[in-house]
Formats: sequence, structure tokens, C-alpha cells
Amino acid sequence: MKKDQLLAVCYGWVVMMGLMISFSIILALFLMYTSLNESMLSWLTLSLGIITLFIGGLIAGVKSKEKGWLIGLMVGCGFTLIIFIIQFIGWKEAFSIQQASHHLGYILSAIIGSIIGVNTIKQ
Repeated sequence: MKKDQLLAVCYGWVVMMGLMISFSIILALFLMYTSLNESMLSWLTLSLGIITLFIGGLIAGVKSKEKGWLIGLMVGCGFTLIIFIIQFIGWKEAFSIQQASHHLGYILSAIIGSIIGVNTIKQ
């Protein structure tokens, strides 16, 4: 892997984490100041996660300019690894089948975003 590809993956992670933190704050404010509860937000959080990883993959693909599927895979797997480590260390739990399927969707979203990002660059 080239240095510029690794840098592209880092850009994707930074964008993705920034969006995740921003969306988390917005959703927390919705929970605090409206009558919404956590069960009502499950589909919204899944959708925002998929969109966020798509955007992170897209940015990484644009920066990388090649091998979009590999760059997207690294962005998605890096996110999944971070979440798994936090969950395992914090709550001593592995992924459930539902969480694993969500994370598979996140990884696929990052791959698709990165492939699109690579192919939007004018040669």
C-alpha cells in the first residue's frame, strides 16, 4: 500500500468520525428535548451510519484515486474494528448477529462510496 493510499484512508476515517460525532450530538439533543425515545431512532441511526460511511469512503476514494474497493474496505473495517474494541473493552460483549449484519452494511457502504469516489475523478 502506498503512502498516499494510507493517507486517503486516514482522511476517510477523520471525515467519518467527525460526521459520527456530529450526528450523535444531534440525536442526543433530539432525545433530550423531544418526546422521541431510543427505540424510535433505531432505523434513523442505522441510516445515518450507512450515509456516514458512504461519505467517508467517498472522500477516501477521491483522495486515493485508485483501488476504490480496497480503500473502502479499509475505511469500513477500520470503523468496525474501532467499534468492536470499544464494545468489547467497555461492555465485555462481542457483536450480536444483528450488529454484525449492520457492520457488514457499513463496510459495503464504504466500499461503494470509495468506488464512486475513485471513478468521479477526471483522468
